[in-house]
Amino acid sequence: MKLLQKISFIFLPALLVACISAQPYPSGVALPQPVNPPQVRAPQIGQQWVYNVRNVFNQEIVDIVTEKVVAVGPQVRIERTGLKRGRLPDEIQQPWGFILQDPHWNPPQKFLQPMPLWPEQLASGWSGFYRNRYQVVGYPDNDYYLGLNIDVLKWERVRVPAGEFNTLLYRNGMPFFTSNDFSRVANIRSEDVWLAPEIGRWVIRRSSGQYLWAGMFWGDALWEDYLEWELVSWK
Repeated sequence: MKLLQKISFIFLPALLVACISAQPYPSGVALPQPVNPPQVRAPQIGQQWVYNVRNVFNQEIVDIVTEKVVAVGPQVRIERTGLKRGRLPDEIQQPWGFILQDPHWNPPQKFLQPMPLWPEQLASGWSGFYRNRYQVVGYPDNDYYLGLNIDVLKWERVRVPAGEFNTLLYRNGMPFFTSNDFSRVANIRSEDVWLAPEIGRWVIRRSSGQYLWAGMFWGDALWEDYLEWELVSWK
């Protein structure tokens, strides 16, 4: 059964994305693996990143989000504000590079144990799997299972509105996690992330999720928001 789930998780995203193959996928220039991979920039108060957030289905900009480091210590707190949606939940890392409160999914998640935010080794071909449980932010009475696959695909130089960056492209997969919405009987999420170590953040992040209600099959799966974050400026 576990093998069947793993196989279906590998091929399912390709089947679902085939329905929207006309949507552009970020492309860049492949780079060789650095002999000495760069260090991810350390956090400092005042560091800031601004992103255009697009709906991948129609390329509409749904918001422009500013993320700013407001506290550094045992915890790194990143304050987030949307031009349209206003104040958004904070991101909390503990320590830097390990996510404790993840606001990028709906609803925002607080992990019982910090989870790697990017690969522990910035090397092509590296992979890791992590089991954890999360709470919905603001609702501490229940927690839910989540497993995370991180697979490093390659180094790539990409261009975004903020400029050109050498990035590590990796894929996060969350196969068959438990949703706080008990009407969902199966859930998967996946995202591709282009991490630029020099800025301590990603320059592109492309995330999607699908789920089933009772009696449904994956060919009719319902979609969560399918969003792409693209860096506009940073400091």
